[in-house]
Amino acid sequence: MAQLVDWDLAATTARRLRRAGPRVTYDEAAEVVAELRRLTDEAATLVADYTGLRAQVDHPPVRVVDRADWAGVNIAGLREVVTPLVGQLTGGAAEQSGVFSLVSARVTGVQAGTVLGYLSGKVLGQYEVFTGDPGQLLLVAPNIVEAERKLGADPRDFRLWVCLHEVTHRTQFTAVPWLRGFFLAEVQEFVAASDADVVPLADRLRAGMSAAAEAIRNPDSRASMLDVVQTPGQRAVLDRLTAVMTLLEGHAEVVMDGVGPEVIPTVAEIRRRFNRRREAANPVEKLFRRLLGVEVKLRQYAEGARFVRAVVDQVGMDGFNRIYQSPETLPLLSEITEPDAWIARVHGPVSA
Repeated sequence: MAQLVDWDLAATTARRLRRAGPRVTYDEAAEVVAELRRLTDEAATLVADYTGLRAQVDHPPVRVVDRADWAGVNIAGLREVVTPLVGQLTGGAAEQSGVFSLVSARVTGVQAGTVLGYLSGKVLGQYEVFTGDPGQLLLVAPNIVEAERKLGADPRDFRLWVCLHEVTHRTQFTAVPWLRGFFLAEVQEFVAASDADVVPLADRLRAGMSAAAEAIRNPDSRASMLDVVQTPGQRAVLDRLTAVMTLLEGHAEVVMDGVGPEVIPTVAEIRRRFNRRREAANPVEKLFRRLLGVEVKLRQYAEGARFVRAVVDQVGMDGFNRIYQSPETLPLLSEITEPDAWIARVHGPVSA
């Protein structure tokens, strides 16, 4: 079968491009790992009490990983999603041109490895759903330590703050068992909606390079390579995925800040410093984030948090949890910025 991505090359590229982690002794590293595991358990109780969501399925223990392990898990996850769809995507075109298939697989392998190599130095944690049911919670220890040092944050408070965010994601997927299947189906539909014809694909790649050039020439441009290489079918799926991801990220943002200073005394200061550091990235960093669509991810945090707070203010946390009742009660992309529209659709008229 034709190979769409050279996964071995992707892994090699990610390893080569990842940055070195912060300097720690063996004892310090062991202490960080042990504390992150303890704080994950503490966060699980706090998140359940705050959200009212309870896990309906068993989940494996948290995995505390380094940058290489994080990239490896995500490459394995991408492979699980993409490989079954290769035949449908290529439509036999790659088999007609073995050279094109080989070159294309290596190009996409380098692209995937470059993105994951970059992200492996940025991601603090993740609830990874592709490699197994119901998913696994990953905490990237070197990135957490590096971030807390740069922020000058209290280590225990910052680590619990991160754990609250990531445990909220685990709670979402384990308290709502249908959510993982729904999410995977949307991702698979996004991949399947790709137009595998050689000429349109080449056109989209050229358009992607034009977007990169425009972003370099014009620092105010919001061009993203990911936007221009999508097919019309993919854009429709992406709207649904964006709505779901904005909801999940915003929900986690509200929880990590809302648990309160009784548990994390320095939470307000951590949030202030963290947001300031996000906004103060150097121009090259901002360019790379925009090209990869990371800026969209950052906007999801803010937009999703505003949506969640607005809904909870009007209908309470129990009323907000109606959002997880079924795929039909998830917000539409248009409702993320119009929470009253979601409330009216799901709850009906709400008295003042």
